Amino acid sequence: MAKTRVVVVDDSALVRSLLTEIINRQPDMECIGAASDPLVAREMIRNLNPDVITLDVEMPRMDGIDFLSKLMRLRPMPVVMVSTLTERGADVTLRALELGAIDFVAKPKIGVADGLKLLAEDITDKVRVASKAHIRKLHVPASAPADGTAPARPAAPVASLGRLSTEKIIFIGASTGGTEATKEVLVNLPPDCPAVMITQHMPPGFTRSYAARLDGLCRIRVKEAQDGERVLPGHAYIAPGGLHLSVERSGANYIARVQDGEPVNRHKPSVEVLFKSAARVVGPNALGIMLTGMGADGAKAMRELRDAGSYNMVQDEASCVVFGMPREAINAGAAHEVLPLTQIATHLIERLRSTSGLSMNRV
Repeated sequence: MAKTRVVVVDDSALVRSLLTEIINRQPDMECIGAASDPLVAREMIRNLNPDVITLDVEMPRMDGIDFLSKLMRLRPMPVVMVSTLTERGADVTLRALELGAIDFVAKPKIGVADGLKLLAEDITDKVRVASKAHIRKLHVPASAPADGTAPARPAAPVASLGRLSTEKIIFIGASTGGTEATKEVLVNLPPDCPAVMITQHMPPGFTRSYAARLDGLCRIRVKEAQDGERVLPGHAYIAPGGLHLSVERSGANYIARVQDGEPVNRHKPSVEVLFKSAARVVGPNALGIMLTGMGADGAKAMRELRDAGSYNMVQDEASCVVFGMPREAINAGAAHEVLPLTQIATHLIERLRSTSGLSMNRV
């Protein structure tokens, strides 16, 4: 079987050496080149034609984001970002995902050598996923900023839903490719839509920046979930990186529960945890959505959600970066509808309008 051919791009000789060693230890991949900056990388990519590149965010001669923007316009290919675990690193990494990077690995600020060795499995898993991901060419409008990032898209002018039951909650699960997919759904929701609870596989240190970024784009309020807070209509709550999110009932109110615990399906936060709580607590008033992602996290719980009376939508293969989690949800019999990403918000709104009379009777 042909090996996945990887080029490592990083200004640190230590990081280049460590990543090369980690990749070459895998039987199904090999590092075919290591570049110290994007200009060297450009020639290496041209000459070696790799399957995947790992790309540092901050480098000399050309910023990693500038390079990624040019790469995804001119020669789209799978990219895994290697970013520093800082607030600025989080913001820049989210820009990279907007530009088409498949995923990212957060390297520690100190103890880089030991930290990267601990992340070896995570790094190689993400390279494997990237090698099979659907890649799209980046189209940047003429009015885009100089760094190639697409200008912030204003929230879509969606008509009000009118009076809905406050019992309704929308639950979203996503992983690889999910930051942009979740954004596509949320920016198209009206400000009076039901509460949204989201588990997106992300490490600690990134979800706060992600929530703030979405809050500036959406007509609903978007925030990182806090333990014990009321879950309110017109708000979206994102599971904090490294913690599980679930929903509980307290009298007439829904409450967000944010807790530490063991990883579930190797993930923390886990979609399984959120969807299981939704099946138990919200049942027929839940709407479940499974978006792009690798693996099977949440598929069984989404079936439990359907069995409890929810209505479930799953992203289709053509619009997914990785079709793993949606495919597993479909195979589990959890989906009522399988839809292109751009149609999910529309169908969600139609579903809410069509059942508003029903849901009013349940209050």
